[in-house]
This record gives sequence, structure tokens and C-alpha cells, in this order.
Amino acid sequence: MERHLAAILIADVVGYSRLSEIDEEGTRFRFQRDMKEIFEPQIAEHSGRLVKTMGDGLLVEFHSVVDALRCAVDAQQQKAKMNAALPPGERLEFRIGVNLGDIIVEGEDIHGDSVNIADRIQTLARPGGIAISGAAYDQVKSKLSVGYVSLGEQKVKSIGEPVRAYHVVLDPAAAGSTAFARKGPRRWHVPAAIAAAAVLLLTGASLWWQPWVLIQEPSPINRFAYPLPDKPSVAVLPFINVSGDKEHDHLTQGLTDDLITELSKVSGLFVIARHSVFAIANTPAKVQDVAAELGVHYVLEGSLQRAGSRLRINVKLIDAVTGLSLWAERYDRQYADLFAVQDDVISKIISALAVKLSEGERDQLARIPTNNLEAYDYYLRAEQEGVTYSDVETYRRTLSFYQKAIDLDPAFANAHAGIARVAVDVWRNDYTFLWSAAVARKIAYDAAGQALKLDPNNARAHTVLALLQLVDGRDAEAMDSANRAVAAQPNDAEAFGNLALILAHTGKHDQAIAQMEKALRLDPSPPPSFQLLAGIVFYTARENDRGIPLMEAAKTALPDAEPVHEYLAAAYAAGGDRVGGVEAAARLLQLFPDTNLTYYSYLYDYWRDGDLQYHLTNLRAAGIPEWPFGFDGKDTDRVAGTELRNLIDDKTWIGKHKNGTDFIQHFDKAGNTAYRSANTSITGVVEITDDRLCETFGGSFLDRMVCGYVYRNTTSQNPAAQYVHVTPQSVKFFSLAPS
Repeated sequence: MERHLAAILIADVVGYSRLSEIDEEGTRFRFQRDMKEIFEPQIAEHSGRLVKTMGDGLLVEFHSVVDALRCAVDAQQQKAKMNAALPPGERLEFRIGVNLGDIIVEGEDIHGDSVNIADRIQTLARPGGIAISGAAYDQVKSKLSVGYVSLGEQKVKSIGEPVRAYHVVLDPAAAGSTAFARKGPRRWHVPAAIAAAAVLLLTGASLWWQPWVLIQEPSPINRFAYPLPDKPSVAVLPFINVSGDKEHDHLTQGLTDDLITELSKVSGLFVIARHSVFAIANTPAKVQDVAAELGVHYVLEGSLQRAGSRLRINVKLIDAVTGLSLWAERYDRQYADLFAVQDDVISKIISALAVKLSEGERDQLARIPTNNLEAYDYYLRAEQEGVTYSDVETYRRTLSFYQKAIDLDPAFANAHAGIARVAVDVWRNDYTFLWSAAVARKIAYDAAGQALKLDPNNARAHTVLALLQLVDGRDAEAMDSANRAVAAQPNDAEAFGNLALILAHTGKHDQAIAQMEKALRLDPSPPPSFQLLAGIVFYTARENDRGIPLMEAAKTALPDAEPVHEYLAAAYAAGGDRVGGVEAAARLLQLFPDTNLTYYSYLYDYWRDGDLQYHLTNLRAAGIPEWPFGFDGKDTDRVAGTELRNLIDDKTWIGKHKNGTDFIQHFDKAGNTAYRSANTSITGVVEITDDRLCETFGGSFLDRMVCGYVYRNTTSQNPAAQYVHVTPQSVKFFSLAPS
């Protein structure tokens, strides 16, 4: 085995995963462009060897650490110039780490602790910046026209001993100087030497060595973004997959999720929600920084390696106030022992934090979700898909994974609850690409009921049941189910959020706000779907100033989701911002041209009348029309009485929808109707009420009876058609078929 001393440079793209989600091909193209135009020429110029690229990063070996740092400086300066000429959406920023140490050479690849340290040091750099190890600093500190900021000793993952680290200040005015900043809790908010370096770029070097520009470290408690709860507070950071096989990523994410879920069942703890810990894990920060950002006292971190049937799991519980480890354990077990490992981790955390469990909590924590690990594996895959506002293929994959889990273990309550979650989303939002409303509603009820039969304390099943009962107009039952969900999992942000929604729609606005605040404290960096839910709750509770920013944030990730633009239009109008309301309404009508107030009046008929009128009034002020496509019939053209009756008694309509779709609809004398178009064939019942033609089609539009009007066609569209039938869902031009 060959070993030798080398300088190692590792560069990594900031936020690559997020950028790829937005534009995968464009992000990849920009990375490859930067490789060809910047990194490869600089590596060659400074006598380096590109060992390999690693997805969104690169590993380079140099014989000289001076050459390595020169390469890093030149590359970052060239990249900064390139970015200045690009629009923000087309910029990539790199972090670079440099280390000097002994490496292991295997063929063209290199390994060892020195490479690992370079990788960890890289995460300490600012976007567009460079961080170096103490070993590298000792060799280069007086040899380049740059300055340095000491970060002191840093504890980095997978390295036993703390590592000295330094930021590199690229301003030539700081050349040869080293600032010693005391260790701060939040990387980009506290170290004053970094702030001083930024000021230097504007005001010159005269400030560089003035000690009063260094901000001192605040007290450990004062640095937290939120007040610490009055109970032990924990964030479970995403476990690291060290298997080297992305196929096992879902297993590490699943282990993280399960630990969060299980700890969330303990009322004596405060546990940060999944999305917030996964979101902050993508930013380079020490454990103390993460804890400060999330406002928790303790952090659990770990890694997982799977090799065949063997699992190696390392876990550590850290006191973020003192920086000390409270408990650490290494497990080397069979994969079949995964649940036993989880159970042991949970019990050790509870013991270390001296939390008392109720009898019910002990029973819940002792419950194993399934004895079938293959079923568990499919369940984890479903959970990683996500469902809210998803595309049809994501829904289908998710359902397929849940169903495979159930096929392998019919008593797997969580998998049944997962299907219920998908079904209620399809039903409540009137999606029809998977199931009709009636089918989705039945599946949601049945799956939630089965989950609760298997596990009466399943929080997700109670939440689904609460939403079903709310839309069904059973407010008291909905409230009871929502409270049961919170009781079953008292740290579940989703449960609190849905309780807030039900409180908002049952007139308890102050309580709704309080519960949503709890939800957002548990999930301070919520996913877009939850931001939208929170925005809707605040809007319904007449807190538009708080709701609009959340909905605007959701809009970035959900640009084509109907509710985003609907509620933004209404909230802006309610707050007196007519321009904002009109713009949001215009975008809504652009995406969904048949949007209309009559449709929403039916869709939300379970709301309290005051809230419904508030919403419709705001949408009307924003410019949403009463009927689809802005249709506005004249009273003198409306068909009523006997004339209307004669149009549906044993008659057949032939015509076109506003969008050009051909249709045929037959009515018999008994009040039955059959409708057919190129992609739809349904039957229903009709009646005439107050000169309105009212129809119900089973499985359509939440099974509601919807009413509209018939007008003689005096429009210029489809002039050959004798009549126009307008409903909340369509505008149809038709003539009677010959008898």
C-alpha cells in the first residue's frame, strides 16, 4: 500500500441538490462549464492532479500546499468575476477546503484521514470562499498575498481529534495578517473577523487590525434563534450513509425519520420536525450552530453503514450548550436487529435526559411497526417520495410502495395510514387523475379506519380522519380526531398544523393561530406545502400580514399549485393591496382559465358562512369572475320555467365545451342523465330548482349537486349553437338533437 505526503484540495457546489431540483440539466451544464473553464486550467497551471469529480465536487492532489492554495485562490477569484456577469439563477458558488497530510494511494484514487479532513474543512468555508487546516496554514501563512481568520479548533465528523481551521481572506490589503476570532455560535452571524473582512472590501485595510471590530461571543443561551423550551429539546440530524451506495440512502433517511417519529411521541420532550433538520443539514455548520438555528439544547447525530446483512450504526447525543457528548454508542448488528437498535437509542436518549414516560408512552415506544423488514423497506421508500401537490407518477409510486408493504404485512398500520394520506389529498383537492372523488373518499376512510384498528394511536390516521370529517361538515368529530392526533404524537408539527386548520374553519381563530405557532416552532423551516397550510390558517384567521410571506415562500416551490395563487389573491385583496391581488388572480386564471367564484362556493360549502363570504368577497375584489371563463349571461336571455323543462324532458344535447371538447348529453323524463365526451362517460341525476338546472354525477366534484343556468346563445362563439349551459365547472354550447 503506497503512502505519501500531499496537499489535498476539495471543492463542492453550494446547495447543489436544491439547484438540481429546480433545473437539473442546467445545473449540471454549469458545473461542467466551470470544470472546463476554471478548475481544470487552474489545476494544470499549478501542477495539480485532478483525482476525480464527485457529483457536485472535485478532489485534487498537489505536491505543494502553496500550489494548492494558489489554485484555490485563483479559481475562486475567477469564479467571482464570472458570477458577477451572470444572472443570479445561473450562478454556481463553490466552497473549497485545503489540507496537508499523509494519503493512501490506490491506483488513481487517494484515501485516508487527510482526505476526510479536507472534505470536512471545506464545509467550514463561506460560499465562494476557502478554508484550510492548521497543517496547511503552518506552511503557507506568509507565502501568499492573502490574510487568514483563525476559527480555532473545530470538531468535525468522523475525525476523532479537533482540527485547527482558518478562513482565507482574499483581500490583498489583509495579506500576511491573521485575525484570532473567539469561537462563535452561528457561523455567518457571529465571527467578527469575517464581518471585518467584508468591511475591508469597502473601506480598506485601516480597519483590519483594530481589535474593537471583533464581536465577542455571546453567552451560550443568548445565541439561540428561539427561546429554549421548558423541557429537554432535541434535533435528530440526518444520519450519514457511509456505505458508499446511494441505494441505502432511503435507509439512513428512514432511520432518521423513525427516531424523530418515536421521540415525538414523548410528551416530556420537544423534538424538531423532519423537514427542518433535513433543510439545515444541507448547510455547513457545527452541531452548536445547528442547535442555535433550531433552538434546541441537544443534538443527536450518527452514521449508518450497511454491508449485506450487517449494519454498523454510530450514534452520539451532544449537549449543544456545553459542546460535550452526553452519550455515544456503536452498534454492529444484523439488519434484522434494526428495530432493536432504534429502541435502544430511544431508551438511552430518554435516560440521558431524565425524561419520565407515561404508561401509554411506554406502550407506544415498545410497539414495533412491522416484523417484516422487506415491508419496512418499501414503507421507507414511500415516505421518501412525498405526496402533497405531487405529480401523478409520484403519487403512483408512493401508493405502489405502500401497497407492497401491506401485501407483505397486512397488519402494518403505518402503511395503511400512508395510503389514507394520499387518498385524502386526492379527494380534498378534487384530483381525478387517480380516482374519482367518491372512490378517493372511500379509500381514505377505509385506510384510516384500518390503520386505527391496528394502532388506535396512529397520529397520521387520526389527522386524515379529522380532514375527512371537516369536509363532511362533522366539526365536533373533526376536532376530536385532530386532538387525538396531537395527543398521540405531541411533537408532530403536521398534527398541530391540521388542528390549526380545523380550528380556523370552525371559527376559533385565536386558538388556530396559537396551534399554528406551535407547529412552526416544531418545524421552523417547513416544506412548501406546510408553508402554504400555515399561510391559509393565518389568512382564515384574518392575520394576512403573517400569512402572505408564508404563501409567497410556498409559491417559489409550488409555482403551478392552484391554492397558492387562490389564497394569495384573496389575502392581498383582504389586506388592501389591490395590485398584489390582481397579479395573483391573473396568474391563477392563466394557469386555470375556468377558475370562478361559483366553483369555490361549492368546494368550500363546509366552511362557516362568514369565512366563506370573506373569501369570496376577497377573490371577487382581486378579479376572479362569477362563472367559468368570465361568462356573464344576460337575464333577458336566460331560459326558465316550462321552456327549461322542455330542454331536458327526454332530450339530447349535442355541442362543444368552451375549450372545444365535443360532448353529448341525454336526459330522460325520470330525471336521469348520461354525459359522454372523448375522455369522460358518466351518469347522474338532474332537477330544476329556482330556474336553475342542478346535476349530481357520482364520484365527481366531491359528490356535490351543482347548479347552473341555461341561456339562449347570443354570443359570437359557436353561433350555430342555440343555447349556453353554464355551471361552476364548465361553459357548454349546445343545440337539441333532432327528435
